[in-house]
Amino acid sequence: MTFLGNDTTFPEVTNANPDGLLAVGGNLSTDRLIEAYKSGIFPWYDENSPILWWSPDPRFVLFPEKLKVSKSMKQVLRNSDFVISVNQDFEAVISNCSSIKRHGQKGTWITNELKAAYIELHHLGLAKSVEVRLNNELVGGLYGVDLDNGVFCGESMFSKVSNASKIGFISFIQNSNYKLIDCQVYTNHLESLGAEELPRHEFLKYLS
Repeated sequence: MTFLGNDTTFPEVTNANPDGLLAVGGNLSTDRLIEAYKSGIFPWYDENSPILWWSPDPRFVLFPEKLKVSKSMKQVLRNSDFVISVNQDFEAVISNCSSIKRHGQKGTWITNELKAAYIELHHLGLAKSVEVRLNNELVGGLYGVDLDNGVFCGESMFSKVSNASKIGFISFIQNSNYKLIDCQVYTNHLESLGAEELPRHEFLKYLS
């Protein structure tokens, strides 16, 4: 386990423990976050802990060409009144991701400190949001990091109505040219859409 100071560089990701935890501490400066994502590392912690940095092995990823869209979801995409946009309201999306209640979670890992850091990345063109609206109301969305290397690192999504975030995610992938979507860690939801495990050393090749 490595404890970071504000000027300490990250250790090699092979030093991560079996759960993927690599380092503790440091800060959420723009330079630090860019270094992290370029190295296959991301922050994930709650408001009661120090900053925790992760690089799991294997990595959970989605190859866009392997995206699975069910027949029922295709019908929803064709017939729904959802309106999808990109980068129209990043702050509203990340705020909703932070505040939405999730089953089995007492709080949020998107702290005010983390929110401010990703908003700064967005202002620099390094973080994107997808907005899903219904009757002009924001009902779903997602955000993530894009370092212009062909990889989109998904961070969080939210839904206020059924299928909203899923439709935003599917539409975003279908209308983008990414070679890989980094889903970070396993979820049943993303597996149903075609995400799969990839050895960390293979994942890192996509970042170079």
